[in-house]
Amino acid sequence: MSARITLAVAARVLTQLRRDHRTAAMLLVLPCLLISLLWWMFDAADPTGQGFTRLGPPLLALIPFIVMFLVTSVTTLRERSSGTLERLLAMPTGKGDFLGGYALAFGVVAAVQSGLAVLVSVWLLDLGVAGDLWVLVAVAVVDAILGTALGLLVSAFARSEFQAVQFMPAVVVPQILLCGLFVPREAMPAFLEAVSNLLPLSYAVDAMRSVATTSGSALGSVDASMWADLGVVVGFALGGLVLGAATLRRRTA
Repeated sequence: MSARITLAVAARVLTQLRRDHRTAAMLLVLPCLLISLLWWMFDAADPTGQGFTRLGPPLLALIPFIVMFLVTSVTTLRERSSGTLERLLAMPTGKGDFLGGYALAFGVVAAVQSGLAVLVSVWLLDLGVAGDLWVLVAVAVVDAILGTALGLLVSAFARSEFQAVQFMPAVVVPQILLCGLFVPREAMPAFLEAVSNLLPLSYAVDAMRSVATTSGSALGSVDASMWADLGVVVGFALGGLVLGAATLRRRTA
């Protein structure tokens, strides 16, 4: 794996995204619009703002994860089905260079995306957050990178862009249902709680909630459980990238 080649792949992906205005809008604008829609719903139904304060932080973990998963899986599959991946790997570009470049490029996008979503939520929509704003952004970025890693992984098992989208209900929806957004994880049946403990999005939501509810204005003020949850999310993201490199195919059969 070469740092120079990885950076070249990342620069190429960022250039493509800059030219694709619709994808760029989906990546950067859509999360802000969805958070704003949620605020509007709760503002009309609950003037106290308690509903938005309760669901806002988990959605700051969920929405970047979902958007990055969808865009990454479809974009990577398009590279393979169009033959671009095969041409890249015929050059001195290894699978690690390719996936590392994609992860780096979408990591940059994830940072901008998550930063915008958090700033809109806290500054414009008045989301009540006890912890440090930049820690909240950092957790949202890690959650978005998790979506990127899982998107890169599942793209290896899809034969078409439509199949890549079909992985959403198989990989993402169960995690949304079991992450504690609708029912507290400890209140679930024992089997579902055990399954929830194996899913990375559960820890992403827990980390975001911990930052939102823990008072302080510095990294050290966040309790140890948040760092443990965030470590699990990072571990899953790295594992997804490693498995993605191991299962990446040159072309769609």
